[in-house]
Amino acid sequence: MVKNVRVTYRRRHSYATKSNGIKAVKTPDEAAQVQQTAANRRQKAKHVATDYRKKRTAGPKCGDCKQSLKGIKHLSSKEFKNVSKPQRTVSRAYGGSRCATCVRQRIVRAFLIEEQKIVKKVLLEKLKKKSA
Repeated sequence: MVKNVRVTYRRRHSYATKSNGIKAVKTPDEAAQVQQTAANRRQKAKHVATDYRKKRTAGPKCGDCKQSLKGIKHLSSKEFKNVSKPQRTVSRAYGGSRCATCVRQRIVRAFLIEEQKIVKKVLLEKLKKKSA
């Protein structure tokens, strides 16, 4: 006898697209159906249906070097808004926006620019003293 491999989709269309990925599970009536979400699994229904697979999220990236940020979870924007602030950021300047190496580079660059301005001022003062 041939195994029944048909699946009953519970939402949208029945096409195998990225957003419509499923995990088929056997239910008490031996029909392959789509596994249900955690809330629906708790209900003791005869036909357990619908856990659609989620797409893997890329996670936050550094704005400068485009590397993924360490210490921040890869969540969808919908899940990300419900997470507490300490889980959304890292406790440093540019926390959830730039990686540590890029922040260090920015700090060093800013320091060197300020030093350069001071050197220019000193040189201008020396020139004024010589000419006067």
